[in-house]
Amino acid sequence: MEARAFRPANSIIQIGGFGPCGNRSPVNDSVDSVAYTQQLTGDETQGHSSKIEVVLFRPKKTRQHGLTLIELIVAITILMILTGAAVPIARVRIKREKERELRRDLWEIRDAIDRYKDAADRGAFQVKIGTEGYPPDLDTLVNGVTVGDKKVRFLRRIPVDPMTGKPDWGLRCMQDDPDSTSWCGENVFDVYTQSQQTAADGTKYSEW
Repeated sequence: MEARAFRPANSIIQIGGFGPCGNRSPVNDSVDSVAYTQQLTGDETQGHSSKIEVVLFRPKKTRQHGLTLIELIVAITILMILTGAAVPIARVRIKREKERELRRDLWEIRDAIDRYKDAADRGAFQVKIGTEGYPPDLDTLVNGVTVGDKKVRFLRRIPVDPMTGKPDWGLRCMQDDPDSTSWCGENVFDVYTQSQQTAADGTKYSEW
């Protein structure tokens, strides 16, 4: 005769949580329980009447709470602080970029003036009286001069002053003082920005 195992009377089987000897109870798990009872008789329990309870547990829906008014105020305050700290940094970065662009443009124009002067001193082309071998204006560097049977240009275009947003540069003749703000109109010995702003290092842009 085949031996069949059976549970003691009134035994409880738990499904969906820990077993009867588990460490947590259904109450602590905050779950609902549904009990199913089956009465087994006859051969299934080998002559013993038994009652089996199957307890199923299903989790309860947890409530989700939104942000409280205080939490919202704190979040907005933190955001405003971070934004206020980022704005000055962005301004400094933009200023630094304009300063680098100004130095590059000044170097480009001055380099074109020097190359024009070198070519004039070699007699590559005729120069106007009173120019001392320097270009009469910046447009001459862009338009170029005729050297032999070809056109030689020294500047692709007149750069836009990053500080003023215009291609209008201050000009100085060879006869002018280094800090002169007036142009004699005879030649272009040097250029400078007409911006009166102060650089990050404390110097005037017009003195660069």
